[in-house]
Amino acid sequence: MKKFTVFLLGCMFTVMTCIAAEPAKSVTLKLGHIQSETDLWHLGAAKFAELVDAKTKGEVKIRLFPNSTIGNDRDMAEGLQMGSVDFALIAGVLGNFEPSLQIMEMPYLFNSEEHLRKIIYGPVGETLLEKLLKSSSIRGLSFWERGPRHLTTNKPINTLADIKGIKIRVPEIPPMVAAWKEMGANPTPMAWGEVYTSLQQNVIEAQENPIPYIYAGKIYEVQKYLALTKHKYEYVILAMSDKTWTKLSPDHQKAIREAATEATGYENNLVFDKTDEIFKELQAKGMKVTEPDTAEWAKVARKTHKQFAEKYGIDIYNEIIEAGSN
Repeated sequence: MKKFTVFLLGCMFTVMTCIAAEPAKSVTLKLGHIQSETDLWHLGAAKFAELVDAKTKGEVKIRLFPNSTIGNDRDMAEGLQMGSVDFALIAGVLGNFEPSLQIMEMPYLFNSEEHLRKIIYGPVGETLLEKLLKSSSIRGLSFWERGPRHLTTNKPINTLADIKGIKIRVPEIPPMVAAWKEMGANPTPMAWGEVYTSLQQNVIEAQENPIPYIYAGKIYEVQKYLALTKHKYEYVILAMSDKTWTKLSPDHQKAIREAATEATGYENNLVFDKTDEIFKELQAKGMKVTEPDTAEWAKVARKTHKQFAEKYGIDIYNEIIEAGSN
């Protein structure tokens, strides 16, 4: 009996040793975005994937899907809700899933990059991400800075009168549509993946985006004029499906939070360091730059603020305005 007991204990020890020695199974998650592999978004996403891999010791791997290969912004946001997409970089279109984010999409709301930072890295930013999670099951891990949006066109733009009637592509974001219409343009909501061809075929006459985005999208090949309008200080949200989040262990969740924080710093530094260099490259490729006095633009665009502030959150709007005056 004693010999049998010793034999049984030995077998159990051997089995437990084999189980302990077996490597943990890894999981591969998908991260999508609408930009090219040369864009700063993609470099930031690659850094995030690298950090997650390192912090989980290879147990969580992230595969990147750039160029809208798993859908446009709305498609990916819906995928996050369903759990068919694990991570995505999505900007203002998330306002269609959490209405209070629409407030952040008002042209000439922020007066500087510093003003934007006060909001997205402060209590208002935290509140907005909490609302997003509660209303849509999309978990915002962090805000990434993108720099101000500017206008590219087929003709030089110097005054507000120069954009009258111009057919300009905008994202599917109501406050942006309303503001450009108020300023006299003809805004046309369109997915980013359609913009290059639409400009090439004169379906639209203009588009607006941050400098790095304009370069990565090769807009310089189909537009020759760049107006520095700074009409919107821009961000993108590194978002995650809450369905994916709940399937992960606490250790893996912690690793993803840490990786998101570190990747945010990396991405923001890239934008800060590279934008001037990219701006010069756009000029070298033939883009001619104008610097309109946008005081009148801002005055007109802000006429649309009240309707959206009252609809989506007047308290949040007032906090943003107050932060800009301090």
